[in-house]
Amino acid sequence: MMEIHQFRCTGCSAIIAPEALAGNFRCPDCRDLYEVFYPGWHGQRHTRPNPSALRWLWRERRTSLAAADRSGVWRFREMLSILRDDAGIVTLGEGNTPLYDLPRAAQRLGLARLSAKHQGMNPTGSFKDTGMTAALSVARERGFTWVACASTGNTSAAMAAYAARAGMRSLVLLPQGKIAWGKLAQAMDYGALTLQLRTDFDGCVRVLAEVVQRAPVYLLNSVNPYRIEGQKTPALEIAEQMEWEVPDHLIVPGGNLANSSALGKGFLEMQHLGLTTRVPKISVVQAEGANPLVRSLQEFGGERIEPVEAHTRASAIRIGNPASWRKAVRVLHQTGGFVEQVSEAEIALAKAEIGAEGIGCEPASAVTLAGLKKLLEQGKIARDESVVLVLTGHTLKDPDYTIHFHRGDLLTKEESGPVSSQIDSLRRNTIELDADADQVLRELERVNQ
Repeated sequence: MMEIHQFRCTGCSAIIAPEALAGNFRCPDCRDLYEVFYPGWHGQRHTRPNPSALRWLWRERRTSLAAADRSGVWRFREMLSILRDDAGIVTLGEGNTPLYDLPRAAQRLGLARLSAKHQGMNPTGSFKDTGMTAALSVARERGFTWVACASTGNTSAAMAAYAARAGMRSLVLLPQGKIAWGKLAQAMDYGALTLQLRTDFDGCVRVLAEVVQRAPVYLLNSVNPYRIEGQKTPALEIAEQMEWEVPDHLIVPGGNLANSSALGKGFLEMQHLGLTTRVPKISVVQAEGANPLVRSLQEFGGERIEPVEAHTRASAIRIGNPASWRKAVRVLHQTGGFVEQVSEAEIALAKAEIGAEGIGCEPASAVTLAGLKKLLEQGKIARDESVVLVLTGHTLKDPDYTIHFHRGDLLTKEESGPVSSQIDSLRRNTIELDADADQVLRELERVNQ
């Protein structure tokens, strides 16, 4: 296995064998995170995979009935050689998610092409499934019976589902009262031992770090480098869906920052192997109340990060001390991307605008469209360029947010501020009428005026 993949520290660049990886996935010397490294890709050109053959093989697998071939992660398994035996793959048919055009938003913003890669169309409704199938397959192959994560919701749903599929047990630590119930319901339904701790997400991470040191439990948070290998595969899907071209810009929500890191890794590896000729600029957007990466770039040039007390209704990115911040900074520098922050009102408005396209997403996903508007205004994105927004979660992940938006009680007047009229134009609250056709017809006539 060492000949196939190794681990490289993202801090000090030390390389270790898979069996030397510690349970907390951190380098013992510099305490930074590892990434999967394939030495065969960095030798003579004849040792690298053949790009044309790979593109043909991956397309052919889409017609196969084999479970691994029908997975949008394992269909690209030559790009993640992390298992000893493919028979150990745990899959729910993840990946192969749609790339939707957003014609109304594109026209409104004057963009040549705007699309959304909707990772909310995965089996448990979020992008986490792509990483979970990879890391949990490794956990089962290595003989673990328990897996665990700290979560704001999506990770717990994905982990619990894949653990159940594999016949394994799962432990979830959640910040009490700071999770969307739709996500918590998933973890409970899939049989996870679900514990709500009286702390925030970062407090759950600290407790879990001690638990995995004291018990034979395999950690499945995004510090696990095998998670990143699965989460990089949407980059391959985007390239394939664009006939092996790549967009000019890719915009990603910023929470724990592993997703931007993973997608950057995927695009950079494709360019290195000759599958594509360039990489997109990858930009990260955070909520104003949970913006440690924004502050790091503004105040410290990305050299260090100061944790913040995170506050945002977009629960999936309510993270004040992101574990993968250094990886994200590196991807921003390598691709020439930007970092931006958006307000609660801007998130709510963008979410409604995406919904008006007939797509829908969870609140955290909508920071991408909100951030795009600011990057356009600043001239960091030209209007003749192609842009892909990464939508990380399904709209049903947090239905209460949507209901409160349309009822008009999601935001305060101060929060709505300058976009209040735009928000009001998109609100669609339910209307109560008697069971009378005349009343229904009058209402139809009213809205048509």
